[in-house]
Amino acid sequence: MSQYKIIFTGPVGAGKTTAINSISDMPPIKTDASASDMTKSRKASTTVAMDYGIMNLPGGEKLHLYGTPGQERFDFMWDILVNGGIGLVLLLDNTRADPFQDMKFFLDTFDKFISTTTVAIGVTQMDLSSKPTIDDYHVQLRNIGLKPPVFAVDARVKSDVSLLIQSLLYTLDPGLEE
Repeated sequence: MSQYKIIFTGPVGAGKTTAINSISDMPPIKTDASASDMTKSRKASTTVAMDYGIMNLPGGEKLHLYGTPGQERFDFMWDILVNGGIGLVLLLDNTRADPFQDMKFFLDTFDKFISTTTVAIGVTQMDLSSKPTIDDYHVQLRNIGLKPPVFAVDARVKSDVSLLIQSLLYTLDPGLEE
């Protein structure tokens, strides 16, 4: 039985905890605490260490799903969590002031990890803010020399999160079957 590790990252409120909750085959382990800084204006609680869930795959394989804290003050956890990971799911909140700046920050921060694995990007909250578009994200990514899969996702919808994970896995191994 093979076991793999995927990391979910992105800014506060992008949907990391929600995505893991929607796709995990077990009740996720969460390390939420009451928000005490500017995060309080976006949500009541925030991840301070990690979220953890498991996806069971056909044939007994397992995907271990780890969500990073979104706040930079907990960045020491980022290096710990990527250890042994096979890929990164970057979630971006389209309602934030500058989602391209968020994207660049996380891609730069996780650059070393991404260079040895891969990344897939999910853009959340597009129902609340349709701009920038997915095409705009592709243009920004091309400008920095990247061509990862990018999708509009609702982190609450299992099929959306599943598509994002599948795209990450297919990027790692294009010969994978469903």
